[in-house]
Amino acid sequence: MTTSTLSRDQALTAAVEQASANYARRNPASHAQHERALQVMPGGNTRSVLFYAPFPLAMRRGEDCRLWDADGHEYTDFLAEFTAGLYGHSHPLIRAAVQAALENGINLTGHNLLESQLARLVCDRFPSIAQLRFTNSGTEANLMAIAVAKAFTQRGKVLVFKGAYHGGVLTFAGGPSPVNVPHDFLIGRYNDTAGALALIRQHAGDLAAVLVEPMQGAGGCIPATPAFLEALRQATAEAGALLIFDEVMTSRLGPHGRQGQLGLTPDLTTLGKYIGGGMSFGAFGGRADVMALFDPRRAGALAHAGTFNNNVLTMSAGIAGLRDIYTPDAALALNALGDGLRERLNAVCRSQGVDLQFTGLGSLMNLQATARAIDHIGDTQNSDGTELRIKDLFFFHMLEAGVYVARRGFTVLSLPIRASHIDQYVQAFEAFVQRYRDLFGTA
Repeated sequence: MTTSTLSRDQALTAAVEQASANYARRNPASHAQHERALQVMPGGNTRSVLFYAPFPLAMRRGEDCRLWDADGHEYTDFLAEFTAGLYGHSHPLIRAAVQAALENGINLTGHNLLESQLARLVCDRFPSIAQLRFTNSGTEANLMAIAVAKAFTQRGKVLVFKGAYHGGVLTFAGGPSPVNVPHDFLIGRYNDTAGALALIRQHAGDLAAVLVEPMQGAGGCIPATPAFLEALRQATAEAGALLIFDEVMTSRLGPHGRQGQLGLTPDLTTLGKYIGGGMSFGAFGGRADVMALFDPRRAGALAHAGTFNNNVLTMSAGIAGLRDIYTPDAALALNALGDGLRERLNAVCRSQGVDLQFTGLGSLMNLQATARAIDHIGDTQNSDGTELRIKDLFFFHMLEAGVYVARRGFTVLSLPIRASHIDQYVQAFEAFVQRYRDLFGTA
């Protein structure tokens, strides 16, 4: 490491330490809340992604696309509950739908009048889904999709990709996680068509499914190339394996999800987050012959339990969301707004000659501390780990500017976001680049 590089590295570390100290001074109430939480929860935390040092913000309330923390600071919400908050905070139509459901009773202990309505809206929105079942989360949806794929094919192996996140027990950011469910996973490299095809051919006789995000979300908003997904579609069909698209995040990217944009038809699709109106929700569905394994009228049908699978609050909120709010036209408009934001941010990076970029599609994007082309998670990482400190610095700077994003640089648009909020974000990022330009590599 050269002296100049060492000096920049030391300066970056010092800048992060100073930003962290400033953050701590500005947020004593959040610190106090964290101290209380430490007494009853490990690390004061019950959801790992929300923790960051020195302590996480405690949010007091939200409205529209705004958040207020325990210390009274106001932020424009550019995280939107990691995509679940598509409708913003307490959208009036969502609130009315939930209230209407409450008035008729929460737990009805049977089939209700809402579940088939939401199921019809989902099937109409995603043509590859002939039939579906509801779950309580995207994690559950992916677990059930894998289970039915194994039962349908009578095979045991599942191909996934490094950098993938399919739920809390199906995470492959750095390879398999110790909390993952013990399926027989093959782990390929994302966007490596030749490598994936080789794995499929090698294990064709025992491969139940390929599970893939059309764009890796938690892995850094890295889109799959159309050619990669098309090759997976053809290869799984030839091998008799099922292709599962995890569209928990990417279903928001177009009127018919990312699969609709690409004109691809997976065997199964998993959904979550906004489809249930921002409530606890998941769904999996696809080919009728595969989903028929859950038909309780059949002898030996697969069981699928879940007390709240069809809960009326989620069903009612989801109906209002898909039918009345996130229409196909609204999907096109929101994602065009996101494309415009990402283009403006990348124009700043190019004009300033800094080694930064935003990857993603439509209303989802992620800051990357490199200007090189990115095809898989390995392309986002620097050998000295500076990308993590740059994202830390970005996070603290954006908070000071009143913009709330994820610590990892993840940015999400919600429907209440307007042009003025986009301008606020761009101005804050421009100030970030100007403030710390000497700490970044040059493109």
